[in-house]
Amino acid sequence: MAGFEPSEEVLNGKTADVYFKRTVEILKAEGINPVAVMEVFPNRPGILCGIKEALALLEKVLPRDKSEVWALSEGDSMASKEVALRIKAPYQSYGLYETAMCGMLAQSSGWATAARECVDAAGKIPVTSFGARHVHPSVAGIMDYAAITGGCNNCSSIAGAELAGTEPAGTMPHSLILIMGDTVMATLAFDRNMPPSIPRVSLVDTFKDEAEESLRVAQAMGQQLASVRLDTPSERGRVTAALVKEVRARLDQAGFGHVKIFVSGGLDAERIRWFVDSGAQVDSFGVGSYISGARPIDFTADIHEINGSPIAKRGRIPGITNNPRLQRII
Repeated sequence: MAGFEPSEEVLNGKTADVYFKRTVEILKAEGINPVAVMEVFPNRPGILCGIKEALALLEKVLPRDKSEVWALSEGDSMASKEVALRIKAPYQSYGLYETAMCGMLAQSSGWATAARECVDAAGKIPVTSFGARHVHPSVAGIMDYAAITGGCNNCSSIAGAELAGTEPAGTMPHSLILIMGDTVMATLAFDRNMPPSIPRVSLVDTFKDEAEESLRVAQAMGQQLASVRLDTPSERGRVTAALVKEVRARLDQAGFGHVKIFVSGGLDAERIRWFVDSGAQVDSFGVGSYISGARPIDFTADIHEINGSPIAKRGRIPGITNNPRLQRII
């Protein structure tokens, strides 16, 4: 899978729980390598993500002539305890990677599920993932990819956009405006130096009242201005529905009805729903830590068959679990 190739640390087992490494070493020393069926399932419902990454790993390590892999599709809704991934192969070929596969599915599914909650709350209003700054850079791209899998329209990180096959989306940071010393000057500089394909979205909460700044930018940019972004900090009460309505009214009264309003800053599904229910004319939402900080969905991997014989730990049902939604992918 392009873009999802496992790292050397994953392949050599450094990211694995050590007991899996010891298990494979023992089985090799004892000459035991049965064909085992492992099933992987979540502990709560959500949106499945991480299958492409897990498949990229399995494609590297499984013997193709002796293996079967069945899975739900990326972005599918999944029920609690529903088998999302089934592997049938010689155990030594994949036993070392249980930790990695569960982690891939757990983290990405948590992110995708949080994104879907925001997207459902927003209805037809697009949502952009802005959470890359809240995670370690080694996983920022995967997080943003998961957000798009969950339904976000786009994301801010370049790596995430590449994985999702789209273009990164962003406006401008406060740092550009602070360095330039004026929102209008910064927006005009952005317009002069950025390709025409990039929408002109001005951040309007840095120096002046948001409605005043929106009008100043709109007057300077005219039809070139696509949107204004409201990102009022918590110290000033955050963005409110009343503020959105005021900015919309003032732009419309001044003849700038084409300028859209982008809202960001501390958003979650509940707050997005509040904006929608209040009738505030938000054209796009940017969501950060609600997605990037989402609780992972725990995945469990169980062996259910060894050399064709049903088996399971106590409390689990031996044998292959029926799930007609699974599709064979290897």
